[in-house]
Amino acid sequence: MTLSQLSGELALVTAALFAGAAFYINFAEQHARLGLDDRALLAEWKPSYARGFIMQASLAVISGAFGILAFLLTYDWRWLLGAALMLVNWPYTLFIIMPTNRLLEATAPDEADDVTRGLILQWGRLHAVRTVFSVLATIVYLWALA
Repeated sequence: MTLSQLSGELALVTAALFAGAAFYINFAEQHARLGLDDRALLAEWKPSYARGFIMQASLAVISGAFGILAFLLTYDWRWLLGAALMLVNWPYTLFIIMPTNRLLEATAPDEADDVTRGLILQWGRLHAVRTVFSVLATIVYLWALA
């Protein structure tokens, strides 16, 4: 196995891990937490988001780095496209999702109300975009490997 093949496969695996985790969050975890009362909803979201952020941020950077390495070794633009789709999760999170996160993080669980629930619904919709980015990156990486 060449270094370009290894870097491409690692880019694909980490993108697929990100996509799987993101899909799970949107499909299972978000729907389950919405069945809780407002206070429990926020109390569950806070530690879940904190841990998920660490995992997904790391996977996005690792996948993007391996995608860039595969591009530098092959000059196949598809690796660069896949890397860009993974790395776009960072600015998207910082500039689009983070304002909602800050409002949720600033709310104490005992102060949670309908507005809090609405923010968590909005967060779920915004997070779904991250899922789409990572699924597209996974598809592009698969295409580059084919």
